[in-house]
Amino acid sequence: MSDQNQELNKDSESYNLPKVIFMAFVAAIGGFLFGFDSGVINGTVDALQSTFNSDAASTGFNVASVLLGCSVGAFFAGTLADKFGRKPMMLATGVVFIISAWGSGISEGSIEFVIYRLIGGLAVGAASVLAPAYIAEIAPSKIRGRLATLQQFMIVIGLFAAFMSNYWLVGLSGGAEEVLWMGHQTWSWMFWVEILPASIFVVVLVFIPESPRYLVAANQPEKALKVLTSITNSIDAIATVADIKSTVREGSKPSLRDIVSNYTGKIHPLVWVGIGLAVLQQFTGINVIFYYGATLWQAAGFTEADALLTNVISGTINIVFTVVAIILVDKVGRKPLLLVGAIGQAVMLGVLALLFGTATVDSGNNLILEGNNGTYALIAANAYIAFFAASWGPVMWVMLGEMFPNQYRGAALAVAGLAQWASNFTITMTFPIMLRHLGLGVSYGVYALFGVVAYFFVKALVKETKGRSLEDMSREQDEEERMHAKDH
Repeated sequence: MSDQNQELNKDSESYNLPKVIFMAFVAAIGGFLFGFDSGVINGTVDALQSTFNSDAASTGFNVASVLLGCSVGAFFAGTLADKFGRKPMMLATGVVFIISAWGSGISEGSIEFVIYRLIGGLAVGAASVLAPAYIAEIAPSKIRGRLATLQQFMIVIGLFAAFMSNYWLVGLSGGAEEVLWMGHQTWSWMFWVEILPASIFVVVLVFIPESPRYLVAANQPEKALKVLTSITNSIDAIATVADIKSTVREGSKPSLRDIVSNYTGKIHPLVWVGIGLAVLQQFTGINVIFYYGATLWQAAGFTEADALLTNVISGTINIVFTVVAIILVDKVGRKPLLLVGAIGQAVMLGVLALLFGTATVDSGNNLILEGNNGTYALIAANAYIAFFAASWGPVMWVMLGEMFPNQYRGAALAVAGLAQWASNFTITMTFPIMLRHLGLGVSYGVYALFGVVAYFFVKALVKETKGRSLEDMSREQDEEERMHAKDH
């Protein structure tokens, strides 16, 4: 047995690992809904444009509107989770997913559709920050990365499920605009499929406890001790509660104000690092492929059916390489994966920029990839997805869940989540405009440049968190800020 496996067993042997894994899995179902809701729009873009008779800018807003809700949802979920707890907020999130899925499918116009997508965005944004926080707070440090990566794994499973569902439904009806069942068009049913997993999420949440670290921060150490005793032995549970107490301020419930340092009066530097990670994950353009995949490949000469099948292939690669991240994240660490991923994404985007930038355009302003260039573009796009899935996709969320101290984890996640979704909105809203005025080549060149920026950002500012307890990192961060304030 390797030294690392011996250490892992030593660290984890006192834990009821099946129960911890179950708790993490239930929280990560929120990630599945996050992924499904993000991916389902992919197959409906053209049908929505036709049904609602909208122009390119309006279509972009129909797609991107959910992201405004995500920004608000991420921000308030983080702060409300500090007030009411992680579990109640996850339950509320599941209910909101159900409402949004139903409403999106019954919409008869852009305004109504945007309202329900905004509501869905609240749920997606909330899920994006609640699951990483909860999983990081209940996981043993030696396997925290693997369990936290489960969130991204469920996101990509959700994306894949949405792609498969869309592909299957279009196969039954013959097109997203065609009537499928009960007089409703296929695109409506694409949204309604989400009601089933959202309902399951609400039911199974009943069977997991509140986060013990939240309970200590909320001045409920007795409840925290009860939760910890259910997943580890009583001696370790008592020691863990004492350790958590040492990293939160007695009598001071966490709040948004905690992102400001008591020593410097400024926002904690670590919060800015988290914001940078969140923004750069989006600015390398991953969601352009997921939200506009079908449209993108049709622009490159693929039929609607072939484009949707291409999405299924991309979703499969996303899942496979997220598993690679799960295997590697607690072995090689978070920072090396982020560095390799940033460069890999930049290179693949550069290849796409070259292929699309040199492609010919026909009289109908359609892009033509001649010879084998369509195949090369498909390979480069999927290699890009592979690099993202093995690094920035899951690892950014792992880092955000574990890098912040206990006292302001929820607040920092709220701010970083807001930045992440605002960046997502910016990229998604501007892509159709860039596509029309600059072309695919220049657009992908811009995203490639951000991959290079991401590499140097991580190299200079991100610290490794592999194998370290949340409390050790909390104390170290506090000491660093105290010494920095003293020096200045």
